[in-house]
Amino acid sequence: MDSEEESFIRLFPPEGPQDEGSEGPEQLRREVERLKEFYSALEQDHAKLQIAEKAAEQKTQELKKELNKIFEQQLCLNGDEERACQIFAIKEENSRLRQEKQVLKNKLEELRVLWNDPMLSALPEKKMVFKGLTVNKDDMNKLMLTPLIRYPLPGGSALITFEEAKVAQRIIELREHTVELSCGELEELDQCRMQVKAVPVELLVPSALEIRLTQSSRSILVSNLPSLDISKDGLLDKLELFFSKTKNGGSEVESREFLEDSDQVVLTFTQDGVAEQLIEKGFIQVPIGKGTHKVKISPCMSADISNMQLQPSRCPRTVLLLGIPDVLSVESMRDALEIHFQKASRGGGEVDALAYVPAGRTGMAVFVEDTG
Repeated sequence: MDSEEESFIRLFPPEGPQDEGSEGPEQLRREVERLKEFYSALEQDHAKLQIAEKAAEQKTQELKKELNKIFEQQLCLNGDEERACQIFAIKEENSRLRQEKQVLKNKLEELRVLWNDPMLSALPEKKMVFKGLTVNKDDMNKLMLTPLIRYPLPGGSALITFEEAKVAQRIIELREHTVELSCGELEELDQCRMQVKAVPVELLVPSALEIRLTQSSRSILVSNLPSLDISKDGLLDKLELFFSKTKNGGSEVESREFLEDSDQVVLTFTQDGVAEQLIEKGFIQVPIGKGTHKVKISPCMSADISNMQLQPSRCPRTVLLLGIPDVLSVESMRDALEIHFQKASRGGGEVDALAYVPAGRTGMAVFVEDTG
């Protein structure tokens, strides 16, 4: 406060002697204006006090910092440099810990917001068991896909997987192979050998994948269903009967089905808006069997691949053999091929797996990720 005029302490001179009951409208109006002015002055003084308080606090912090610097300089001048370095290191550590604490607070707040997300809370419950497997911290936020690739095999071909990749590479480099057959099933000696060609196995594997999730406007996912002595069709009938009634929040059911390899049911209604109202409830008591059971209602999400990029990949330990004639039984041909390509003198090695498709037929090989 610079002067008496800026202070909220103000003296208002009397306007002369006044008699009781002589206050008129004009006098009341002047009194109201005076009080307004007095209140405005109080607000201004309050604001100035707050500014002065903040300035004093800031000045105090600056003085503390200055005193600390002087103290540290004094320690160095007195030859106590080691102690000064220790104090500096402690301050640096405290600063780092405060920053980490703030980062953890921010992450906790993000998790709290995510946990309260209605979409997340509406997802069906899934029982999980921790097996003690840990992963790299850098991979925690990545979606891991396990490839499962189907590879068509023509007739007169075979797939051989060796234990070592260098053996497969050697077989491919030799390309043409003469395989001796068992003569027990053949009469002519010339027919006891056959020529086959070895080629690499090239697969197209996904290198990038984008998935678009869409929530159905007419479907719900019913989970937490009880395990009762009732058939799946009977359970579906009970659910359709309950959710088709408007008093239960439902409407006419268009379709119902169990999810594959799951105890969860998808119900689709003929009208829009019904699914959304049921999802908001979260849990519903449904009469099934001799009692009522609490089931969970969740959004029904569908996933579509919006973008997928493929790249060629060669199987390092697998070789495709072509041009195999249909001259032996399946088992005998498998044995003949495995015996031939296991011999080191033929460029082979230990065989891990072998699949043979006779001429005139077709087969399908399934490749999974090599974790060996």
